Amino acid sequence: MKLATWNVNSLTVRISQVEDWIKKSQPDLLLLQETKQENIKFPHETISALGYHAIHNGQKTYNGVAIISKYELFDIQNNIPDFEDEQKRLIAATINTDYGKIRIVCVYVPNGQSVDSEKYHYKLDWLKHFTLWLKNEMVSFPEIIIAGDFNITPQDIDCHDPEAWKNNILVSPKEREAFQKIIDLGLSDNFRVINPSEIQYSWWDYRMAGFRRNLGMRIDHILTSKNITDKTTNSIIDKEPRKSERPSDHTPVIIEF
Repeated sequence: MKLATWNVNSLTVRISQVEDWIKKSQPDLLLLQETKQENIKFPHETISALGYHAIHNGQKTYNGVAIISKYELFDIQNNIPDFEDEQKRLIAATINTDYGKIRIVCVYVPNGQSVDSEKYHYKLDWLKHFTLWLKNEMVSFPEIIIAGDFNITPQDIDCHDPEAWKNNILVSPKEREAFQKIIDLGLSDNFRVINPSEIQYSWWDYRMAGFRRNLGMRIDHILTSKNITDKTTNSIIDKEPRKSERPSDHTPVIIEF
């Protein structure tokens, strides 16, 4: 089985890139973030023509998450329960496979703007509520995959210049502590388990020739429960879509298990 996550930074702009990537890569599951479109605008016909099911939790202009799957999707959950939030940042569903049920969670964690802003406090609060919900979710679904744009570099190795970014968003101690609390629920950062010393990034700023100069960060992650981690045969970052004309600033992260 192949699962990928990709912050597309506007599905309206990049639907042809997504379509081409699906045809080329043939993932069983593709989780999208920052679709930036309302549910009524989601291209269900295009996705269906490729042989996939899809669910979407979106809003106009900002945020938005989707799960595209060769499997039917059940037990759908939009947003974090008991957490008042107009922003569409989470969608979850269950798939039935020959090996049993797997819970799939697609997340777009808030960016945080800056460590002295209200948006940073919102990010930490969102992560706290997400972790509490996820803890309960894992009781019901021991086989689980959480994937998406976390807007956090777990370690210095995941940032092109950790000293320059020190105490800024994406690398701040409080964000990394929140990420570790998610891991401590019994999950693994799949890419780092398979590639313990590999220096690769999933996001590059559009400014300052960030991609050409490889001024990137690994902020898109796939977290897996133990059985899935143990069965993982490959965990990679596909840089090719970032080379496209008018690309997203993120690129797909993929696991095979």
